[in-house]
Amino acid sequence: MNAVARDTWTVFARAMRLSLRNPAWVVIGLLQPILYIVLFGPLLEPLSGQLGGENAYSVFVPGILVQLGIFGALFVGFGLIAEYRAGVVESQRVTPASRTALLLGRVLRDVVVLLVQGVLLVLVSIPLGLRAPVMGVVLTLVVIALLGAAFASVSYALALTLKSEDAFAPLLNAFVLPVLLLSGILLPMTLAPGWLQAISDVVPIKHVVEGARELFDGDYGASAVWWGVGLTVAMAVLGWVYGVRRFRRENG
Repeated sequence: MNAVARDTWTVFARAMRLSLRNPAWVVIGLLQPILYIVLFGPLLEPLSGQLGGENAYSVFVPGILVQLGIFGALFVGFGLIAEYRAGVVESQRVTPASRTALLLGRVLRDVVVLLVQGVLLVLVSIPLGLRAPVMGVVLTLVVIALLGAAFASVSYALALTLKSEDAFAPLLNAFVLPVLLLSGILLPMTLAPGWLQAISDVVPIKHVVEGARELFDGDYGASAVWWGVGLTVAMAVLGWVYGVRRFRRENG
């Protein structure tokens, strides 16, 4: 276990150094959610009553945080493809480093970046009108961390499988648009017609978004919260198992 922890820290430290040397990607990843908050959020203020929250931002910001956790993590695989092409993955394969640590270290770096981005996103939203309990915000960030870990693991596994940006990018785009539209990230699905709500009910991310909104509303015991947390944990476990198996197979 000590060896795994040591190897994980080594991989994490290397990945974090790369992020700090090139912070542009972190800024770019945060820029789009902030633009949504600043430019799209004010359009929702007149609809606060219909959105079901005390103010539009208490409904909108949790969805944007979930979007950050999913889409910010999904695209990390591009970096691994570049490392594979540069021979980094091949060089790690011949070391005695734990194959689990090779994934865990990278995923931990991604989770740290997502949490920093999430905190900044909340801070930007407060002057614009966000009002939410601190505990609700903290619990939502924990959910976002688990969600980010799940999708980062899947992203790395897919990157190792495809090994090509030309195949990886279309696959991600085919997933991103339906999830964005059907999960209620931008607007609650309660505003949708019945048939569209029925379709969205089978999208797990929708329940995560609804749970996050209940947390921002301070209703910690709501069924939506338990559904959201339960599905997030399930996705984290499945994503991690898939990622570890793929790393072990590639580096075996």
